[in-house]
Amino acid sequence: SFPKLSRMLRSSKEMEGLEPSRRSTLVKAANSSVTHRVDGIDKENFTYSYSIIEGDALMGILESISYEVKLVASPDGGSICKNISKYHTKDDAVIDEEQIKAGKEKASGMFKAIEAYLLAN
Repeated sequence: SFPKLSRMLRSSKEMEGLEPSRRSTLVKAANSSVTHRVDGIDKENFTYSYSIIEGDALMGILESISYEVKLVASPDGGSICKNISKYHTKDDAVIDEEQIKAGKEKASGMFKAIEAYLLAN
């Protein structure tokens, strides 16, 4: 539910972008924080791309994580959210499947909480 999600997120604020054309947002959660950078928005094609450029989600071994999100119409009249994640490692760092799986589960949990709230309201 959204109240559960809002308890998890302590704050979110837009920050001065690292580049004039990009916005950055610092999101603080109960046990961590990350900085997101908007890389692109295409309203006509329903796509949104962003990157995590700082914070605990990078686990000290990643430079960034880039996400490409696209919404497409489903046959039943709803929407399907397609998400591609790209992990950019520091130097020769290696990220294993368990770390990727754990990150996907956290992101999926947040998405499902938001989706449930929107469907209920």
